Amino acid sequence: MITGKNYIGNTLSALGSKTYTTFNPQKNTENTIVFTEATSDEINDAALLASKAFQTYSKKSGKDKAVFLRAIAEEIEALGAELIEVYTSESGLPTGRAMGERGRTVGQLRAFAAHLEEGSWIAASIDTAQPDRQPTPKVDLRKMLVPLGPIVVFGASNFPLAFSTAGGDTAAALAAGCPVLVKSHPMHAGTGELVASAIIKAAEKTGMPNGVFSNLNSSGIEVGQELVQHPVVKGVGFTGSIRGGRALFNLAANRPEPIPVFAEMGSVNPVVILPEALQEKAADWAKTYAGSITLGAGQFCTNPGLLIAIKSNQLHQFSQVLAEEIVKVEPSCMLHPAIVGAYESNKAHVVSQSGIEVLAESSQEIKGNYGRQIVSKVEGKMFLENPTLHQEVFGPFSLLVQCEDKQQLEQVVKQLEGQLTGTIIGEGEDLFNYKEVVSALQDKVGRIIFNGVPTGVEVCPSMQHGGPYPASTDARFTAVGVGSIKRWVRPFSFQSWPNNLLPEALKNENPLKILRTINGVKTTNKV
Repeated sequence: MITGKNYIGNTLSALGSKTYTTFNPQKNTENTIVFTEATSDEINDAALLASKAFQTYSKKSGKDKAVFLRAIAEEIEALGAELIEVYTSESGLPTGRAMGERGRTVGQLRAFAAHLEEGSWIAASIDTAQPDRQPTPKVDLRKMLVPLGPIVVFGASNFPLAFSTAGGDTAAALAAGCPVLVKSHPMHAGTGELVASAIIKAAEKTGMPNGVFSNLNSSGIEVGQELVQHPVVKGVGFTGSIRGGRALFNLAANRPEPIPVFAEMGSVNPVVILPEALQEKAADWAKTYAGSITLGAGQFCTNPGLLIAIKSNQLHQFSQVLAEEIVKVEPSCMLHPAIVGAYESNKAHVVSQSGIEVLAESSQEIKGNYGRQIVSKVEGKMFLENPTLHQEVFGPFSLLVQCEDKQQLEQVVKQLEGQLTGTIIGEGEDLFNYKEVVSALQDKVGRIIFNGVPTGVEVCPSMQHGGPYPASTDARFTAVGVGSIKRWVRPFSFQSWPNNLLPEALKNENPLKILRTINGVKTTNKV
């Protein structure tokens, strides 16, 4: 049952007077449950509980944490139909999407559990002493990754499950040994509370310390600001806009003790369509991209918002087919009236720019909170001269940039900001003939795709979901897959430490039987 209260550790609390409701975009009405925003006292209590819990939780074994993560997955599944119903009522997204995202969420948790059980992720490194070394003796040094401390995770508007309360950031932080304070997203607070209840139940069942997880409601920015500035907080995970992510980054940097903010922000995910591909399959690729641009009402961080190619008869054919196909797609419900409003405003701003030609816009009759898809075109010269055209329009929108020649195509790619993904569509000798363009695109993105679409992010160890700024605040890390655990740890060395007092991962006997680096050699052997 949803109470509308905050979870301060395992205690439900509603001390504040500021309340709000979520919104059903399909019905275009407010939902009935009233949520109470967390007060400063509740924020402080949750943070102090997390700090206390860290002293115990950070020392839990990988196997114990794995049991906890699997229990969270089981408790989320046990929420059954109620979770799916609340998810759809707060997001406007269909049941199939809700079920798929739930599967991804529990899959992430179980993947981290397996990662912990294997154990080698802590990167244990041992360099044994050489007391007889000349001219100076060498001391015994042993290094491993250790958790940072309490982490604040911000729920994402467009992924109520997979990037929110028990999503990738939370799963990675808990796996690392860090307690988590979730700043619940106001658009899906009910979904968030249900998932929070599952995490709390799992924590109690598996003997985790009170305060290992808290869930705090908020309708604005104040709760998030207080959390980021709280002195016990050691890191932040965020998925959202450039404006929001940059504000948190600046706030964290200006603390007396600056802390890292791992923010996944805006991306237009440029698609470079090379000449031979247009010669061979212009119509096919146009149909494919009409589907990708409109998938989920364009509300994916990997939506292809920019298509780039060289002017030709084949490009004209591509643009004609794209225009024809995109208006055939039924418009979809967007997440919230505020999202729809921003989409309409941003696309109108782009379309009003000099040199923009609208190729097609849906004219179908639509209900409230539905987004009309649109594809526009601009010449490469105008794109290079107008930075406004480089910005993301969150929704079913894409801009086709028509370049004069190969040189201008390369210039356009080089002028792009950092992106999550980039795509090359090519055939035959395209990759060889345009290797400078491919190289330029590679410098701008975290993931490069060949002959595919950027929408769809596989959860696996080889996935990189992050890219050069402003796609993310630190391109060295991923927000998806078990590798994302590295955001919430730091390297720590023991020098000349008694073997019996070392962590299990660094003991001579290697009781965990993990892969370690001993004197430069990777091995599972004992020292």
